[in-house]
Amino acid sequence: MSPLLHSVDQAGSKGIRLRGNPWELKPKDWFDPAEELRTLFSGIVNGNKDQVALIPSVSYGMAIAANNISPEPGQKMVVLAQQYPSNIYAWTELAKRSGAKVVAVERLPEQTWTGAVLSAIDNNTCLVAVPNCHWTDGTILDLEQIGARVRETGSKLVIDGSQSLGAYPLDVQKIKPDFLVTVGYKWLLGPYGLGYLYADKKYTESGQPIEFSWLNKKESENFAGLVDYKDAYRPGARRFDVGEFSSTIHIPMAVSALSQILDWGVENIRDTITVLTDTIEKRAVASGYETVKKQDRVNHLIGIRVPDKKSAVLKNELPANNIHVSFRGNSMRIAPHIYNDVADIDRLFAFL
Repeated sequence: MSPLLHSVDQAGSKGIRLRGNPWELKPKDWFDPAEELRTLFSGIVNGNKDQVALIPSVSYGMAIAANNISPEPGQKMVVLAQQYPSNIYAWTELAKRSGAKVVAVERLPEQTWTGAVLSAIDNNTCLVAVPNCHWTDGTILDLEQIGARVRETGSKLVIDGSQSLGAYPLDVQKIKPDFLVTVGYKWLLGPYGLGYLYADKKYTESGQPIEFSWLNKKESENFAGLVDYKDAYRPGARRFDVGEFSSTIHIPMAVSALSQILDWGVENIRDTITVLTDTIEKRAVASGYETVKKQDRVNHLIGIRVPDKKSAVLKNELPANNIHVSFRGNSMRIAPHIYNDVADIDRLFAFL
């Protein structure tokens, strides 16, 4: 979790006050801020705002993707070993319903994750559901290569971008995923409980949502006409919006967060954090730790291997000394941001 920017905190506080005075709300307040947010998120991924849906979580977005994919019995759904569970459970449930099977790809010591995934994709593959970097240590996947191979085999590509969107560039025009799903509270600096789904155009006209909110239907902004029930949806991916998406609290917070990210520039954020992760890599190697090399990882996230006995001690001692990192799988994951500096890294390694 990222700390909240002061501007994001202030936007949420203002939204709470507005929610406390509901007579001040106008029909446009249920829709216009969400449209601004779609535009901002499409700027993060180089997409089209009409292909953006607002969702509460990655698991919700993955459920939408699973609801629009129809595997045949015996087909493969490819995921990574030790992948984040929100991008696993939807596929294990789909496997039970369809007779398809989930294949968790293991990476051999001499392999990259990209190579391991590519070697697992064949003509019996119906789905590849992967992140853009492994959440435990930041090892990278080349999604453009994987996307090209997926299209060759006629399978589907679903991406969980939670571990890097906002701090590492991702271009949906180049990758061409069927669905891209992400939380909004990590590198996107927004509130917990609001995330994003990006759907390929082939799903925006006939895709099946998993709930049926009045907000998602055509002409829903005409409150007086809501008794005239509609079959048609609002255009684009809006059919996939979660019910009650138009929060006066979450939406302004997310708008403030994404506006700041776009003002800074994702590439600039990446380059700033790169100085820190490169320093961490050098310090780790000099201290005798095994870590992920720069060419094998994203720039904003790095994992170093810590012996199990030491790991158990560090989990308690680091936060007690006001040093905050994460332990994921067999890695101590270090995720600096632009509010960190080299002095923070010095403190960490002095303590280690």
